[in-house]
Amino acid sequence: MAGPADRTVNVLMVGVGGQGTILASELLVRVLMAAGYDVKKSEVHGMAQRGGTVVSHVRFGSRVHSPLIVRGEADILVGFEMGEALRSLDWLAAGARVIAENKAILPYTAQVGQASYPFDALERIREAGYHLTVVDGENMAAKAGDRRTANVVLMGALATFLPVERAVWEQTIRDNMPEKVVEANVTAFGLGWGQGRAGAGR
Repeated sequence: MAGPADRTVNVLMVGVGGQGTILASELLVRVLMAAGYDVKKSEVHGMAQRGGTVVSHVRFGSRVHSPLIVRGEADILVGFEMGEALRSLDWLAAGARVIAENKAILPYTAQVGQASYPFDALERIREAGYHLTVVDGENMAAKAGDRRTANVVLMGALATFLPVERAVWEQTIRDNMPEKVVEANVTAFGLGWGQGRAGAGR
C-alpha cells in the first residue's frame, strides 16, 4: 500500500444506520493524521437513524485535494453490512480489497417481501474477482466484552492493509475513546487485526 510520498489511497466505508460506520471513519481519520498523512473525508448518512445506507469516503496521502472518491477508483471497501458491500462494488478499482462483515441487515422492503435480499453477497463479491476478507465482527465484539465494538473489529482488519503501525492505532483508540470502553475497543481491534492478517493472502 502507498506510503506518505506516494499516490492518494481511497478507502470507501459503507453500512447502515446504527452500525457505527461514521465513528469508525472518524477513528480512521485520526489514525492517519497521527501517522503524518494529509487526510480528507466526506460522508452521506441521510436516513442513517432509520437504518438507511451510510457511506464515508476517506482519502489519504502526502497531499489530498478532494474528499470525494471517483467512482471506479476506491482501493479498499469496508462493508459493515454485506448487502451494502455488494451494492458498492462499482466504486472499486481493479484488484481492490474488500473487507466485509458477514452480517445481513434486511431493509424494510425486503422484510415485507417487496424486494429480495442478496444473501449470497459474499460469494458474489468473490466471484467478481476482488480480494475479500470476511470479518465476523459481531462475534468478535462479543468476545471483546462489548457488542458495540463490532465496527472497531472491522477497523482492526482494515489496519492490516494500511501503512500505519498497530501501536498508532491502539494509542489513538486510547486517546479518543471514553475510559470505560477503552479496553474493550483495544481488544476488539486486536481481534480484527488477527482476522485481517489471516485473510491477507486471499
